[in-house]
Amino acid sequence: MSENRPGVTARAPAKVNLLLQVGPLRDDGFHDLVTVFQAVSLHEDVTATPADTWGITVEGAGGTDVSGVPLDGRNLALRAARLLAERAGVEEPVHLHVRKEVPVAGGMAGGSADAAAALVACDALWQLRTGLDGLAALGADLGSDVPFGLHGRTAVGTGRGEQLVPVLTRGAFHWVFVLDDTGLSTPRVFAECDRQRGPGWTGPGADGRLEAVEAALRDGDPRALAAALSNDLADAACALAPQLTRTLDAGRAAGALGAVVSGSGPTVALLAESATAARDVAAVLAPVVGEGRLRTASGPAVGARVLEAVA
Repeated sequence: MSENRPGVTARAPAKVNLLLQVGPLRDDGFHDLVTVFQAVSLHEDVTATPADTWGITVEGAGGTDVSGVPLDGRNLALRAARLLAERAGVEEPVHLHVRKEVPVAGGMAGGSADAAAALVACDALWQLRTGLDGLAALGADLGSDVPFGLHGRTAVGTGRGEQLVPVLTRGAFHWVFVLDDTGLSTPRVFAECDRQRGPGWTGPGADGRLEAVEAALRDGDPRALAAALSNDLADAACALAPQLTRTLDAGRAAGALGAVVSGSGPTVALLAESATAARDVAAVLAPVVGEGRLRTASGPAVGARVLEAVA
């Protein structure tokens, strides 16, 4: 029987890719990436509670549709908890309850945030004191975006995106996210990118995009950052979901400084001058795309952390 003691709730942020450079297809089926992640103030909360058997429940917050979230061994949060237990020699099952604010399959790493929050919650529940680096190493075994969910803030990711270096960032940046009902699988978007490039594509070489993003972040300059936003997967995502091109155009017409497909899509990220400007952009877009498809947020946000013990 499980002990009668409180559970632990941890929170982890969504991410937006300010830059996503995708290298040629490797022999192992992956691509070398250079990306700049920024954590934003849309969150996933995961509560881990001692239980007799492993299990998970999920609820949507703020209208988030969770109908496509698996509730079995495919769920990344449950996999994270079981991996930590296996590596630490813990034999106590937990029940996880996930409160999702991040769009599902939206290119904002909501599943990875679930895994990051589950690692932090279970580490605290079991009093393991694994440390951030140890949890990030486990996270990298689960998915390329999980380590960033643990670290948060702003970072350059290389390799598959899991090798992180923090980026100096001054001030806050304000975003409007436009959600889309189209589910785009990440492998499918990468495959379309490879198809568009054709066989033998070797990459553009050094092009200064990373340096431009880093300079804008260092200066806290939203206009410079808007000009530097870039995603090598955008053309592939728009080819698979052509309405994204219209959303990008509508966002710019609504007053956004810049617009970019987030990760592999289909969420579109719009950068605004200020928090007030972000609300104004959302207000202009609401009659066009529907108010329920809009989220405003700011970044950088902190990484996964414990919120509270839950009786």
